[in-house]
Amino acid sequence: MSDPTPWIVAEDSGAVRKHAPATLRNREAIAAELAALLPERGTVLEVASGSGEHAVYFAERFPGLTFVPSDPDAAARASIAAWCAGLANVAPPLTIDAAAADWPIAAADAVLCINMVHISPWDATVGLFRACAALLPPGGPLILYGPYREAGVETAESNLAFDESLKARNPEWGLRELGDVDRLAAEWGFGRVQRVAMPANNLMLVYRCSGDA
Repeated sequence: MSDPTPWIVAEDSGAVRKHAPATLRNREAIAAELAALLPERGTVLEVASGSGEHAVYFAERFPGLTFVPSDPDAAARASIAAWCAGLANVAPPLTIDAAAADWPIAAADAVLCINMVHISPWDATVGLFRACAALLPPGGPLILYGPYREAGVETAESNLAFDESLKARNPEWGLRELGDVDRLAAEWGFGRVQRVAMPANNLMLVYRCSGDA
């Protein structure tokens, strides 16, 4: 299999396996937190899996879990399948548009969503919580990772510049206010139970479902 290509659309060579450079920088830190959050056994749905590099790393790190990656993009799903080939605890990638009303999966024990909330319209985050309210059991975690704005917390200059670049690409994208995400979560029966400061000015946010939505 050929070496993966850095997944920058304008520079994509067409190789099936894509490479998102950030995954190599953040996967160990994310996995260290997941070790205390994920169940020992069960199904973990990953929403917006991108290249698939996180899926393969976490599946190897947590062999007792079955990982179900997903992405709305066909090139991403092909990359996921290529990266995860041969791993018995990774299901074939699903086609999931987070904003859609119907998802092709009935249940999961945990849901993981890395770097989607700011690189998608707000409707995708609404759809994520809506779907997870039905997918997750009471107490099941929805784990988000990425940069956010927080009331009373100064936003790093690098995140401000990133926010501007995202909005220049698509005015519906951009860093979300953590308070807005919390309010949306509450509408669907979730409460935020953990906020973890992560490298490069990112946060890991853990929401748990009460089952009362």
